[in-house]
Amino acid sequence: MYYTNLTMMTDFYQLTMMQGYFSTGTYKRKTTFDVFFRSNPMSGGYSIFCGLEQVVKYIKELHFSDDDIEYLRAQKCFSEDFLEYLKDFKFSGDIHAFPEGSVVFPKEPIFRVTAPIIEAQFLETAILNILNHQSLIATKASRIVWAAEGNAILEFGLRRAQGPDAGIYGARAAVIGGCAATSNVLAGQMFDMPIKGTHAHSWVMSFDDEITAFREYVKLFPNACILLVDTYDTLDSGVPNAIKVFEEMRDSGMPLKNYGIRLDSGDLAFLSKVARGMLDEAGFEDAVISASCDLDEYLIRDLKLQGSAVTLWGVGTNLITSKDCPAFGCVYKLSAIEGSDGLLHPTIKLSENAEKVTNPGVKKVIRLYDKFSEKIKVDLIMLDDETIDESQDLTVFDPVATWIKMTLKGGEFIAREMLVPVFKDGLSVCGQQSVLELRQYCKNELNSLWDEHRRLFNPQIIPVDLSTKLWELKNEMIDKIRG
Repeated sequence: MYYTNLTMMTDFYQLTMMQGYFSTGTYKRKTTFDVFFRSNPMSGGYSIFCGLEQVVKYIKELHFSDDDIEYLRAQKCFSEDFLEYLKDFKFSGDIHAFPEGSVVFPKEPIFRVTAPIIEAQFLETAILNILNHQSLIATKASRIVWAAEGNAILEFGLRRAQGPDAGIYGARAAVIGGCAATSNVLAGQMFDMPIKGTHAHSWVMSFDDEITAFREYVKLFPNACILLVDTYDTLDSGVPNAIKVFEEMRDSGMPLKNYGIRLDSGDLAFLSKVARGMLDEAGFEDAVISASCDLDEYLIRDLKLQGSAVTLWGVGTNLITSKDCPAFGCVYKLSAIEGSDGLLHPTIKLSENAEKVTNPGVKKVIRLYDKFSEKIKVDLIMLDDETIDESQDLTVFDPVATWIKMTLKGGEFIAREMLVPVFKDGLSVCGQQSVLELRQYCKNELNSLWDEHRRLFNPQIIPVDLSTKLWELKNEMIDKIRG
């Protein structure tokens, strides 16, 4: 929050490995690292890639200050020639990534770094810190928005976020994921996002009676008067007093727009339905009923099924902290390294846990869409030099259960390369989009999924397959290492 230069936001072992590469003379050796994750958060059917803008800013501002160098010198474990090298350290490589706001799936590379090993290694911690957090919150927000079935979601979580940065960048991610606005004023200012809010119970309690509090609020904000009605008694006091104030507005000729009530406690389904009837009977059919109170996608879904009359939802703690799944699982793994011939050669990490065996080589992701529905059929991970002919039939198969196959007919699918250039030779080559533009892009991406992929429980899973060439390379390398 307090430093634009986050160079020292790293794990100590990144620096010790960097010195190791430097002292052994291998620090200029070219490498490729992949960022990917192994499972969707919340047991969902997809995730949202978010945080790219902050990663770009971090990399552009990379440099070790004199104070940084002095601090590292004081640790008494770094050589003077290495510290001297750090004075001119900057990123000089290439980066490819999914566009921010994209729908992404487990096991596919969503961010790819190709650079000298000393540079690529150093980026790991900060990249994972930024992408893991914002991708998690954007994914959570998209689920909540889906559960609301077209009702607007407001992000209200700043006071419960894990610190200022989580509140600010979590609000950004939530809006990209589909929220209509945030209560976070600084985030709104920083990222040009809509800000919204009503008033607290303390406003009502600070006056002698509830109706006076409502009247004074309406005088101040006649075009945005959402009144909190549960301070004393929702149905016997709050709603009737709100109706009386709305009648006074109508009788005085004040325009009634952006007005209504907010519920913050009790049985939201029951209270909203009764309140809706009271408002309608008084002639305020267009009055908004908003709700807060520890909401998440599961509760909103249940309330909708029970006929709730709420049309505007304020979601705080469970969104900004992703309370039921507090961490996203992106990892950063070496996939290729320069050989004595100057070419990049594939590397692979093996494990007794099959999920932790990596995919080797410099790769790309091709997303295959049905040409007619424009829905995603499959993501195909391929080696970077492979191509696809959309006019020809294409058969893909599950990389583990290889008998599970899908044939896409030539002329009936569209192939889209997902990893696009972000840095070239150390220079940023991607344009910057506003948060609202990213939100619209994310909405379009989510529309490429069927509802079966978005349901909250036991969603249908989009296949992520390997090309035949990559699958054969992976198995050859496993056989060679295992003997």
